[in-house]
Amino acid sequence: MSNQPNQSEMPTKYEPKQAEAKWYPFWRDNGYFKAERNPDKTPFTIVIPPPNVTGNLHIGHALNNTLQDIMIRFKRMQGYDALWLPGMDHAGIATQARVEGTLREEGISRHDLGREKFVEKVWEWKEHYANIIREQWTKMGLSIDYSRERFTLDEGLSDAVREVFVRLYEKGLIYRGKYIINWDPATRTALSDIEVEYKDVQGALYHLRYPLKDGTGYIEVATTRPETMLGDTAVAVHPEDERYQHLIGKTVILPIVGREIPIVADDYVDREFGSGAVKITPAHDPNDFELGQRHSLPQVLVMDESGRMNENANIYQGQDRFECRKNIVHDLQEQGVLFKIEEHMHSVGHSERSGAVVEPYLSTQWFVKMGPLAERAIEAQKSKEGVQFVPDRFEKIYLHWIENVRDWCISRQLWWGHRIPAWYCEDCGEMTVSREDIHQCPKCSSQNLTQDTDVLDTWFSSALWPFSTLGWPDETEDMKHFYPTDVLVTGYDIIYFWVARMIFTALEFTDQKPFEHVLITGLVRDAEGRKMSKSLGNGVDPMEVIEQYGADAMRYMLATGCTPGNDQRFRWERVESARNFANKIWNASRFALMNMEGFRYEEIDINREKLGIADKWILHRLNETVKDTTRLLDSFEYGEVGRVLYNFVWDELCDWYIEVAKLPLYGDDEGAKKTTRSVLAYVLDRTMRLLHPFMPFITEEIWQHLPHEGDSLIVASWPEVKPELEDEPSVKQMELLMSVIRSVRNIRAEVNVPMSKKIELLIKANDEEMLSYLESGKAYIERFCNPEVLSIGTGIAAPEKAMSAVVSGAELYLPLAGLIDIEQEIARLEKELAALNGEVERVQKKLSNKGFVEKAPAQVIEQERAKEADYLEKQAKVKARIEELKG
Repeated sequence: MSNQPNQSEMPTKYEPKQAEAKWYPFWRDNGYFKAERNPDKTPFTIVIPPPNVTGNLHIGHALNNTLQDIMIRFKRMQGYDALWLPGMDHAGIATQARVEGTLREEGISRHDLGREKFVEKVWEWKEHYANIIREQWTKMGLSIDYSRERFTLDEGLSDAVREVFVRLYEKGLIYRGKYIINWDPATRTALSDIEVEYKDVQGALYHLRYPLKDGTGYIEVATTRPETMLGDTAVAVHPEDERYQHLIGKTVILPIVGREIPIVADDYVDREFGSGAVKITPAHDPNDFELGQRHSLPQVLVMDESGRMNENANIYQGQDRFECRKNIVHDLQEQGVLFKIEEHMHSVGHSERSGAVVEPYLSTQWFVKMGPLAERAIEAQKSKEGVQFVPDRFEKIYLHWIENVRDWCISRQLWWGHRIPAWYCEDCGEMTVSREDIHQCPKCSSQNLTQDTDVLDTWFSSALWPFSTLGWPDETEDMKHFYPTDVLVTGYDIIYFWVARMIFTALEFTDQKPFEHVLITGLVRDAEGRKMSKSLGNGVDPMEVIEQYGADAMRYMLATGCTPGNDQRFRWERVESARNFANKIWNASRFALMNMEGFRYEEIDINREKLGIADKWILHRLNETVKDTTRLLDSFEYGEVGRVLYNFVWDELCDWYIEVAKLPLYGDDEGAKKTTRSVLAYVLDRTMRLLHPFMPFITEEIWQHLPHEGDSLIVASWPEVKPELEDEPSVKQMELLMSVIRSVRNIRAEVNVPMSKKIELLIKANDEEMLSYLESGKAYIERFCNPEVLSIGTGIAAPEKAMSAVVSGAELYLPLAGLIDIEQEIARLEKELAALNGEVERVQKKLSNKGFVEKAPAQVIEQERAKEADYLEKQAKVKARIEELKG
């Protein structure tokens, strides 16, 4: 359909709230967000990194989501069958902790409610925050396909989780065993290695003497955690350490406990560290656990799940582990066992979720055997079929982790999450892993069964996100059409947590990589470069930004302020600048529409024979902007796209073309008016399309007022480069005219001569080509320089006592007798000469650099040489002018 615009509808001021409230429901309700699954279209798929249902979205989510929306809108306009699949993550530990926190405020615990009632409470929490998140998606203008929204605890996704668990178990890649794991005493659950944050902490190294049983002396050991000595079951030395050869096989008496423990020899011990002898606590240290396995040592657990000392802790039973440390140090000193304490800075693991000091803890857990899965992922990544990381430096980080990965502890002692699909028979002891709930033991037919109480690590279900959301393990039509996905956008902080796990699970279960590209974003930091956090109180709520400045301003600021993989700083003045840019676009469009007088889409006529210099120039620059914007969007260079669009819209379209367009628009030539309206309508239409992925609301609002074809900008076609609009000569000519106008305005400003005052202007063209450019653009010079007398030629002599300027292709003289101080003009020219000298020195230094000349592309070197020639020419002319004035 064609549209007859109504200029009277366009208010004088852009109101973001009104546009946002109008266009989002229009897009959503008309199905523009919905992927078609059209076999004739190339699919383009993004799955949203599912936000946790723990609370509101933060400014980092706003950046991540904006970049995805830019991609999906861009590809949709390019004609792809674009699917952006939304969803949310149940976030086991984090969500359960939040809900338990609210219960504590009511004076109750989850145990008071029981598992079933507590899970109901968490579902209520989930629904509340899911609605808030959807509202925030709306506010940000995200064009997501709500019809395909998923949640990690949905029935279909839960089926996929069970399928993966059972298959891995049947292949021997999931096993259950008693091992040292990372334990969070605050949330009372196991943690995987990457859920532990290591912080340098000032602690102490405690030196102890364990007495030999035979009374012949003692052996010295050192520890940073003296409370664990209560669980010691050996002392180890290196088998080749001559100092201890005679002690291997003997026993010592463990102080306080009085237990007799052996001295064993093991290659693990570092002879050079400390005394060369180490205490072994298999139940509280992963390395000690391995050594204990080799020597069949007992495993004595001295703490409970809350970090308190248990019945094996002797007189310290019931004490918190840190309270026990303080007391045991005192007692060991009293007994003469502890003979030295020295300060010791060491790295201590903390729970990423609760902040508690992590306890290495002997526990029965479920694990994924990572060796075979990692091996396949490494092999795929090192082939041509690997996932493309943007920037590519993050591939090394990914590979380093997966090449050194340990078995993954996947069980969590929680009630919120995917319950482990394993059942234990109380009668025969048989364990059964099953895709379906079972009610009868397959071995003895007993119905006395208990399901494993643990749930799976949140990342286990998140690892399946790119394919479980599309219907796997069923071979759905969505799975066939949209998988594998194209781009994943995520932060560098979850490459291990999520990206790596998605890759190895996808390879294992779909035989394909889950996505073609991974775009890594940085953090959004505060204005001082600090990480945003609740403790610092420096977080920024994206809804507050939108409330004050509108969604478009926030989106444009975030997207254009980042480069892949790097952090950016949030500054309110940057949001304000983006808002000002939106206002500039609005005002320019409004002016153009006011001068179109009901101009229709069918009337647009870009006839080259009727185009003026400025028309040809702006159409050529539009072409270049389309080419650059498309290339940069495909390269994920959003900051550069922002620069290209800003320069085109503000500097060229608004500040120059629209000003020049006023000449025909306010003139009497109806043919020229129609041509100018055609160019304005065409250029603004294409500009709105280029800006739309970044600023969807204001562009849709403006586009609907413009003469256009189609129902909505969101599905308008992406602009293409039009070879017939290329016109290098017009660019050269327009640049000369703009330089002349700019220079005259600068001179006027410098000597305080207002634009309203008539001047005499002499322009000396360098050659006949420049002369023809100046002559044919005379109307522009007269309009924007306001000369009383205008002389243009190649043989113009420099008058005395005149202001002057040198531009590429011409020299300008403004005889301003009585308005100019000769000494002041000489000073100005010397300042200009100093600047030119600096440019000449810089470019010549670059061209004399052997490394630059050998490595830089020929085109770049040629550009630098052209700059050198231009600067040298200007330098010579300025020198000559100074000499003239001084003479």
